[in-house]
Order: sequence, then C-alpha cells, then structure tokens
Amino acid sequence: MSTPLKFLIVPVTPFQQNCSIACCTSSNRSAIIDPGGDIERIRQAISESGSEPEKIILTHGHIDHAGAAAELAEELGLPIEGPHEADKFLLDDLVSHGGQLGIPARPVAPDRWVDEGGEVTIGDCSFSVMHIPGHTPGHVVYLFSSGDILIGGDVLFAGSVGRTDFPYGDHDALISGIREKLMPLSDDTIVLTGHGQATTIGRERQANPFLKG
Repeated sequence: MSTPLKFLIVPVTPFQQNCSIACCTSSNRSAIIDPGGDIERIRQAISESGSEPEKIILTHGHIDHAGAAAELAEELGLPIEGPHEADKFLLDDLVSHGGQLGIPARPVAPDRWVDEGGEVTIGDCSFSVMHIPGHTPGHVVYLFSSGDILIGGDVLFAGSVGRTDFPYGDHDALISGIREKLMPLSDDTIVLTGHGQATTIGRERQANPFLKG
C-alpha cells in the first residue's frame, strides 16, 4: 500500500533547519515547507523528488524558516501560504535579521495568511491549520487530514519545545497550545520538527520534560 505523502528533508542554514519537500504521491505535486536558505540545496532536493512544486508553505516568520521563500517563490513562480498574520513583523524584517546572522534574505509577503481551523492543500492532500503562538506570535502547525502526520515547525521537538526567550515569546502560551491542541492527537502521530529528528506525540507525551506536571 503506497503512502499518500512523501517527505524529503533538507537541512538548511547554519541552524540546520529542516526544510522539507512534501510530495503528494497521487498527483506528484509538492510544497516546499520552510525554505530558510541554501537555495541550491533546495533546488537539488526538488529535482531529486521528481515532483512538480505548486506552493511554498511557512510555519512561522523566523529567518531560518523563511529566509529564502521570496527568492524561491519568484524563481519558480509559486505562491506562499502561511503563517498566521501575527508574524508579519518578522517577515517584514528578514533583511535586517539576516544581516545580523550572515544569512541572505528578502522580505516575505505571503499570498495567503492562514489561521486556526483553516486548510492548506498539497496536490490531493489536505492539512488543517492549528495556530500555536509562543515561539512566535503567528506560529502555525499543519495536521494531515488522516491525523497521522504533523508538520510542527518549532513548536514541539524530540524532548524539547520551541524557544520563547525572545521579546515576543510566551512560554505559557506555547505550553498551553501544545497541551490543548497537540497532546489530544494519537500517540502514533508523527511530528516533523523544524530542527533535529522527527518524533511522535506519544513519545513526547510520555517523556518530554517540558510537558510534565
């Protein structure tokens, strides 16, 4: 039995952010999720996937997730969807932030902002949107319609959670969002994280120290 989705993970930028090429196997169409930089590496991954890119999807506005989005969208003629509009200030400031970190970037103006309860599609596959602020005000995650795959960005990691030590960070909001929206998901739900290895909801429910108590 073939899987409806395949993911090709491409670590990019000095932060080793997990950009991914998410491919719908029935339509052979794909989305580029969180292209933070290293465009040549992303181009190569698209070619290796053999798929037809149809859009760029962002989980939030940090440079390691969005730094190459504008250039890639222009080069490939793709729309950009996400994140929540509360991250507009971060996407507007990518040039300045990139200059501080030595990562080339351009401002990003999404073609469509997304919000809680919305939907995005990749080929014939659909994902529901969950708005989980805390790491950034406009961070969203995307849950595959079957409930078994979560594109999680920097909300939940293997044994950890997203940083909230930014001026706009909110640790309580992040933990509340994880507990209220992610922990009710199936133990078997795979979480594709923005950094490091993938994990599952069950594993984090049992062992993540940030979710104890």
